[in-house]
Amino acid sequence: MAAAKSISNPPTSSFFPKCPQLSSAFTTKPSLRFPSLSNQRALLLRAAISDAPAPTTAVEAPFRHCFSKSSDGFLYCEGVRVEDAMELAQRSPFYLYSKDQISRNFEAYRQALEGLRSIIGYAVKANNNLKILEHLCGLGCGAVLVSGNELRLALKAGFDPERCIFNGNGKILEDLVLAAKEGVFINVDSEFDYENIVTAARVAGRKVKVLLRINPDVDPQVHPYVATGNKNSKFGIRNEKLQWFLDAIKSHPNELKLVGAHCHLGSTITKVDIFRDAAVLMVNYIDEIRSQGFELEYLNIGGGLGIDYHHTGAVLPAPMDLINTVRELVLSRNLNLIIEPGRSLIANTCCFVNRVTGVKTNGTKNFIVIDGSMAELIRPSLYGAYQHIELVSPPSQDAEVSTFDIVGPVCESADFLGKDRVLPTPEKGAGLVVHDAGAYCMSMASTYNLKMRPPEYWVDNGSVVKIRHGETFEDYLRFFDGL
Repeated sequence: MAAAKSISNPPTSSFFPKCPQLSSAFTTKPSLRFPSLSNQRALLLRAAISDAPAPTTAVEAPFRHCFSKSSDGFLYCEGVRVEDAMELAQRSPFYLYSKDQISRNFEAYRQALEGLRSIIGYAVKANNNLKILEHLCGLGCGAVLVSGNELRLALKAGFDPERCIFNGNGKILEDLVLAAKEGVFINVDSEFDYENIVTAARVAGRKVKVLLRINPDVDPQVHPYVATGNKNSKFGIRNEKLQWFLDAIKSHPNELKLVGAHCHLGSTITKVDIFRDAAVLMVNYIDEIRSQGFELEYLNIGGGLGIDYHHTGAVLPAPMDLINTVRELVLSRNLNLIIEPGRSLIANTCCFVNRVTGVKTNGTKNFIVIDGSMAELIRPSLYGAYQHIELVSPPSQDAEVSTFDIVGPVCESADFLGKDRVLPTPEKGAGLVVHDAGAYCMSMASTYNLKMRPPEYWVDNGSVVKIRHGETFEDYLRFFDGL
C-alpha cells in the first residue's frame, strides 16, 4: 500500500492465427517518384548532445530544479528533506520523484502548443511507472508505445487509444492486432511491417490509421546508440522507397488509411534548428503525398530534447523553442502536430537515492561504494552518460574533499554511476543521489546479481508517497512456482 507522511518544509533560501499469403502488392516494386535527399536543397543539420559538457559559450543562468540545496546544507525535493525520505523508504536504494515537476514539464509543452491542433505523446519507454502514466493521462497526455505490453499498460492507465501512437521497427503481429482493435495510430517502418499491419487490420476487422515513418537520413550528431534518423539506423523507410509504400497502401483501401508522416531524429538534442530542417523535408514529402490523393492530417516530428545533466546552468531549448521552429510550417499545411517527448518530460523530476557502504582507495583511485548499481541505473555504464551526483546532507567539518569514482557492489568493472567526481569524503551510511534519473533509468533496471528492482516514491503535496513496491527475493521465486 502507498505510504504517505508529511514532512516539514525547509528553511527559506533556495497481446492467432497463421498469416495467409498477402497481396502481390508486397513484392511488386513500382516506379519511384521521390527524389533522394541528396537532390534536395542542402541543409545544415546541427545538434548536440546533452551528455556532452556545456560549451564555454553557453549563457549561464541560475539552475532551477525540484531538487535543491537550502541554506542548512540539506538536499530537498519540493520542500521535503531527502534525508527524511530515506528514513521513510522501504529500503535503499530507491527512486524519488517530484509529482509537481512532472506537471510543470507537461504544462510547458501544453503552453507551447497553444494555437495548434496537437497530441503530446509521452514516450512510455522512458519511464513506465503506472502511477506516473495515470498522472500524465490525467493532465491530457497521449502515449507513444513500442510494444504490446506498453499498449496494455497505457490502456490500464486510462489513455485514449486515439491519442496513442505505436512505433517500432520490429512490431509483432500479436501486438499489431491489439493496436488495430484498439484504434491507435501505427507507424509503418518497413515492407514486412506494412505486411503485418495489413494482416492485423484483417484479423481485427478494422481499418488502421497509419503514418509512414520516414528516415530522413540526417545526422543529429548525438550518441550513436540514440541516433535514429540517419542512414545507418534500423528505424524508418528510406525516402527513395516512399512511392512503393504509397502504391501498396492504395491497393489496400479496406485495411489502411494513410493519415500522416513521421520522423524521429534521435535523443538528447540540445539545438532545435534540426527540428526545423527535418520539418521542412517532411512537409515537402507531405505536399507530394497529398498531390497523389492522400488526405494527410498529421505531422509527427518525434521527440528528443535534451536536459542539463551536468547542472552547469547551460541554457537549453525549452518546449516553446522547439514548437516555435515548426509552428508556421504546421499551420501553413493545416496539420495536426504530434510530438513524442520522453526525457524532457520526466528525466529531471527524479533522483536515485543511495546509501554509502564505504570509502576505499586502490592507491591511485578513490572510490565511494554505494548500495545502488548499474543494475538499477545503467545509463553511465551503457552510454558513458554523465549524471550529476551529490550528497544529501552536509559533510562533517573535517571531511576531506577528494576525487572519487562512485561505484556499486555489482561484480563488473563497468558498475559505476559516476567517475572522477569531486566530493567531500562521506561517512558510512550517508545519503548520495544521482540526479535526473526519471528517464531510461528505472525502466532499464535489471536483476543482475539478483539485485531486486527498487521501490519508487514521489513527493506529493508535502508527503512522500510510494508509487511502486520494491521487488523481493520472494517475488523472484514465484517465477518457478509449480515447475
